[in-house]
Amino acid sequence: MPTHLPAFLATTLLLSMLPGPGQALMTRQTLLGGRRAAWATIAGNSTGIVLWSFAASAGLSAVLLANPQALEVVRLVGGAVLVWLGISTLRASRKSNAAAEGGGAVRSWKGFAVGLGTNLGNAKAGVFAVSMLPQFVTDGGSLLVSGAVLGVVWALVTAAWYVAFTWAVGRGRRLVSRPAVQRGLQITTGGVLLVLGVAVASGL
Repeated sequence: MPTHLPAFLATTLLLSMLPGPGQALMTRQTLLGGRRAAWATIAGNSTGIVLWSFAASAGLSAVLLANPQALEVVRLVGGAVLVWLGISTLRASRKSNAAAEGGGAVRSWKGFAVGLGTNLGNAKAGVFAVSMLPQFVTDGGSLLVSGAVLGVVWALVTAAWYVAFTWAVGRGRRLVSRPAVQRGLQITTGGVLLVLGVAVASGL
């Protein structure tokens, strides 16, 4: 079963707080789709974390990461998703108004898919799952069960941070409501996603 949970909680919290594709994506979703889109994206991202953890516990992530061709495909797909999000954000900034708050089931499912695809396309999440999860599992018991439990804990910690983060972004969105400022934020976020997408695809 899992051990050293306080250390694991601290590690996963610090990991989720590091600037990167996740925070840029959540900023983009909050600015364009509002709270509902952001929460759906968080759910998709958390599902990806659980899947990476399960794959690592089953030994699948190690096989994937040991195969340069497969790892390159993962990087390219993840980078392509981020580049597409960056371009779509820049295109949206050309419109007079961002998407309204809410958005219904279609927007929620789209946000979930974006969050899931971005996380599964992030090879660094797989590296963390393979290299770090085993350090928090005891010798006795089922490695698969322990890895799955740690994956759920990791997903919940990350989701809690992103909920707080998107809440703060949402508050800023309402406080800074001038169209010019909103457009500037969208352009900045889109550019960051575009650069991150190229970096991920390049393996940087």
